[in-house]
Amino acid sequence: MKFATGMRRALAIILASAFSLAAFAFAGLAAASAADKKDKSKPAPNPVVDSGTFGIFIKGQRLATETFRIELQNGVTVVKSQLKETAGGDSTSQKSELEMTSDGELLRYEWSQASGASLSVVPENDFLKEEIKASVTAKPTPQPFLMPASSPILDNNFFVHREILAWKYLAVAPCKDENGHRQCQPADFGTLVPQDHTSMAVRMELVGKEKITIHGAERELLRLNLSGEDLQWALWVDESDHFKLIRVAIPADNTVVDRD
Repeated sequence: MKFATGMRRALAIILASAFSLAAFAFAGLAAASAADKKDKSKPAPNPVVDSGTFGIFIKGQRLATETFRIELQNGVTVVKSQLKETAGGDSTSQKSELEMTSDGELLRYEWSQASGASLSVVPENDFLKEEIKASVTAKPTPQPFLMPASSPILDNNFFVHREILAWKYLAVAPCKDENGHRQCQPADFGTLVPQDHTSMAVRMELVGKEKITIHGAERELLRLNLSGEDLQWALWVDESDHFKLIRVAIPADNTVVDRD
């Protein structure tokens, strides 16, 4: 693989920090952490890889907001997300928390809804074990999946999971730079969709740079296509801003997801 120096550095860190391509840009956090060590009374904060909100629009109307945070905690990547509908009470909110090792393997995934339903996924030998609860007092229902711990989680409604998958793809796909243009071969992933209690095969492919208008301003972003059975999504990430996910388009559902 041939990359510019900055890209090689990013890929080295993404493999060491659970595929967080953005992490290398937070090198200043290391310096701040070192300074904090001089002050024994002030513990160093956990490095934040990315945080923010995604607005979810259907036919141009904002229907929900996802608030997310990705941070490193003692070598573990923790991805927290909360989804709330624009109109509706707390019963419409959902939360998820994904924990991965430094090489991107699943440690634990949890999802819950304000109405009381919840589920968890943990690796168990060569399986991923999902336990589902229909309510707070319900008995858990187990469901095993013959999948390795390296399988990405792509749960419903949480677009930050698509950002993690994009970072993983950019880190592991065979790529090369030709005349300043990055070219990567497609990569296939077996993923788990916990809320649907099913697995799904998807393919990620780099299309290239495109100019699109977001929040009234034109931006040049890298486009990735995510496809699968009855699935055709377009994702745009910002190469100049640590490969953060900026937009997702789902034409079949008249849905657009924009970073606020």
